[in-house]
Amino acid sequence: MTGKIYSQDLNIDLGKGREKELFRWFLACILFGKPIQEGVARQTYFEFIKAGLDSPEKILGAGWDKLVKILDQGHYVRYDYSTADKLLEICKNFKKEYGSVTNLIKSSDNLNDLKKRLEKFKGIGPVTSRIFIRDIKMIFNKIKKF
Repeated sequence: MTGKIYSQDLNIDLGKGREKELFRWFLACILFGKPIQEGVARQTYFEFIKAGLDSPEKILGAGWDKLVKILDQGHYVRYDYSTADKLLEICKNFKKEYGSVTNLIKSSDNLNDLKKRLEKFKGIGPVTSRIFIRDIKMIFNKIKKF
């Protein structure tokens, strides 16, 4: 690895702008945004996918205990409780505010506006938004047209 994670490294295909893939990238960026080893974040991401937790609704439906269990299975133990809290809060507010990553992107005037909107969510800071936008910028205008 180069020290940077990209969507294709996680078998996420953003090219067609499918909501499921967009949310998977959003989730991955939240996990990779913490100061944690890349291998741990990667493994934890795949634990979420294996458990079928790849939408805000599914994460909310899983609840805190299951999220902590999945985070622990990925060895994300240093931040398991706080990340479970953060994921539940982000998904709840994300769903209420935008409903989908597609809507979040369509609501944004440009990439800087998207960055600001992301960082309004408690728990999403500059590192997470930078990772997210780095891959989204290639398809931003395509999604805005749909």
